Amino acid sequence: MAEVEVPNATRDALNTTLRATLAVTTKLVAPTPAKPILPVQTGVEAQQEEQSSGMTIFFSLLVLAICIILVHLLIKYRLHFLPESVAVVSLGILMGAFIKIIESQKLANWKEEEMFRPNMFFLLLLPPIIFESGYSLHKGNFFQNIGSITLFSVFGTAISAFIVGGGIYFLGQAEVIYKLNMTDSFAFGSLISAVDPVATIAIFNALNVDPVLNMLVFGESILNDAVSIVLTNTAEGLTRDNMSDVSGWQTFLQALGYFLKMFFGSAALGTLTGLISALVLKQIDLRKTPSLEFGMMIIFAYLPYGLAEGISLSGIMAILFSGIVMSHYTHHNLSPVTQILMQQTLRTVAFMCETCVFAFLGMSIFSFPHKFEMSFVIWCIVLVLLGRAVNIFPLSYLINFFRDHKITPKMMFIMWFSGLRGAIPYALSLHLGLEPIEKRQLIGTTTIIIVLFTILLLGGGTMPLIRLIDIEDSKARRRNKKDINLSKTEKMDLHHGRIQMKSLTNKWYEEVRQGPSGSEDDEQELL
Repeated sequence: MAEVEVPNATRDALNTTLRATLAVTTKLVAPTPAKPILPVQTGVEAQQEEQSSGMTIFFSLLVLAICIILVHLLIKYRLHFLPESVAVVSLGILMGAFIKIIESQKLANWKEEEMFRPNMFFLLLLPPIIFESGYSLHKGNFFQNIGSITLFSVFGTAISAFIVGGGIYFLGQAEVIYKLNMTDSFAFGSLISAVDPVATIAIFNALNVDPVLNMLVFGESILNDAVSIVLTNTAEGLTRDNMSDVSGWQTFLQALGYFLKMFFGSAALGTLTGLISALVLKQIDLRKTPSLEFGMMIIFAYLPYGLAEGISLSGIMAILFSGIVMSHYTHHNLSPVTQILMQQTLRTVAFMCETCVFAFLGMSIFSFPHKFEMSFVIWCIVLVLLGRAVNIFPLSYLINFFRDHKITPKMMFIMWFSGLRGAIPYALSLHLGLEPIEKRQLIGTTTIIIVLFTILLLGGGTMPLIRLIDIEDSKARRRNKKDINLSKTEKMDLHHGRIQMKSLTNKWYEEVRQGPSGSEDDEQELL
């Protein structure tokens, strides 16, 4: 057989193709070197990292101790006009200014220690706050008003996000304010729509306002945080994906599908985890060992958050519904000692986390480089107030057609006025991966200003407003003003608390260890 003459050009092309194929095959077959699980730090680097972490822990605990002393002074001297959140944020501002002066004199460098880290907030500080709010929820009033609360927290938050985001986008296109694209505008509108009426709820409890108004504002704030986080994550997901060749209608449908998956998937996961915890603690009798029982409760409390975040769902939504279900079912499977231990521990941890968040929020004014634009800030405040009004007033009139207990115009106005912003918007603003860096600084600075504006001015003006429009309960009007306490920290009657703890402990001994019986005199005195 005669050999076929192959041209040189063709032979060179075949050789090049063969080499490329062998190179790709070698890359696919050759084992890749394993990456280290943790960054290797030895010697001086490890020592410096340890010292930095130690100083951060020390600084955080020091700030928290000062804030606890401040709250104690508020309770002791009956400073009824000053809510805890306002006082702690003001203290944080003063501490931030003091640290800034020290750094300017080059006496110390605490810039890293005073910095507010979004990851620490979402992983450590926020979960206990959300779980405690669900675990200690008054479920009777909550589920009686579940329709109204869901409408305000889901549809109302979406309305507010669209009003703020759309307003910022169109004002930017008109070159009135700093120009943001559609997804960035919607992300900012979503994060700034998270309300945190801590000061308002404290005033409601102090003045005994209408319990329906109290539950509407409180229930909306619980679900609203989770909805706002899910909406912000939705906008971030659209920003990360390449949406240039997708129509606006397809973008809307994709965002809606993502939101529904996050919302209902996370809620179902949290509910399932709560039911599993009730079943486990009912079938496995840990009542004789409260330490193991309490440890299992703490594990189940944090379990849905880690699982939801690990499978790209909303950990906040999951841990909220888990807390509600566990308080309704799992709580009654616990021993009396663990029941009261769980309630007090959650209340204490949530208080410390909230206090730490508000303190670092005040110090954040001096922690980061800022980009301030007056027109952008003013228009954002106007849009935030407008979005809250479009949320509250039309939905309230719509809800009144289906409610026996109507929402009065005074209650609507208080609900609009109580739309304070807290640490969640600020943490979300730091969590956004916006480019260029000046855009991120502008969003962060504007968010800080809006949060401080609502907490200090709206939160501080809630009590005078309630007094002015005469919405408080008639019994509260007859109370002495000195008895009003805006602190969320409850004062316990020592005598009553001692009897209650002794009765619960004796009850536990009777049930699981056949120990000493409770004193009839103590139980009669408790009753």
